[in-house]
Amino acid sequence: MKKIILVMAFALWTFSSAFAQEAVASNEELTHFYKTKTYIVYDNNMFGAYNGFIKEAVEKGWTITDYEFLELKDLPKKIKDPNASFLVRTKVWFDKDKSNTSYTFLSLMNGNKKARSVNDLVNVCSFPLSYYNVDYDKYVYKLGAVVLFVQNHVNITKENSKLTSKNILRHYNKNTLDIGNKVLYLVKDELAKDVNTLSKIKAYYDGKVKIVTREEVQQAIKEKNEQVIFLHKVGPDSESKPMRVYKLLIGAADGKLYYFNYHKIKAGKAPDGFLAKDFKKIK
Repeated sequence: MKKIILVMAFALWTFSSAFAQEAVASNEELTHFYKTKTYIVYDNNMFGAYNGFIKEAVEKGWTITDYEFLELKDLPKKIKDPNASFLVRTKVWFDKDKSNTSYTFLSLMNGNKKARSVNDLVNVCSFPLSYYNVDYDKYVYKLGAVVLFVQNHVNITKENSKLTSKNILRHYNKNTLDIGNKVLYLVKDELAKDVNTLSKIKAYYDGKVKIVTREEVQQAIKEKNEQVIFLHKVGPDSESKPMRVYKLLIGAADGKLYYFNYHKIKAGKAPDGFLAKDFKKIK
């Protein structure tokens, strides 16, 4: 079970009831989604970078429904509209997680005429952006590809009725076979120390790899470079607790998910980063 509330800049709305968030929505909800207008919800922080990046990502890549941009303060008035859907940053945590860790997700949800809060909306797709309260600059430059992934996920799960929350990750991880001659763009500080140079990586993976800056990843996404797959890491920026580290390999041109995995941080064994064993899994 997950819990979810809306992310605001300086405060949080108090809708925090239990929210059962499945990785795959029902066929009925997916079918209904295509009939909605999607409201792209802005962040409340006028000084943050999120609004500009999500606006550009949607205007360049959103084709699945009609859309309109919406101020966060106006969202409570719209959630009861069954003909609306919402793409919005949310704060998510897991009931069974003893560490009480919170994450920032990009969530796509259908409106519900009986909704009293965001917790009553139906989740269509959720994508982990970061640990909660991590600076925007760790993920906003990747939103162009993330928005494409969200659309892909909706289309894939609608077209394949055999996909469920239990098997969807196995479905996506089959895409590691398609990495082939593509180039992995990896940012050095997102790699474990034993695989943070090209020579070290060679011991575990013989594919094409380039150690790059975040600006180079952003440029590859902007140019829709079909040869580039980049790493999206969701980590705590602290290794004091056995926190989870999520690792996703995503196509810069189309948002295709090639690899998804996670591990818990273990001092001296599994740091906050892409690991040697991850390279072994994508060979």
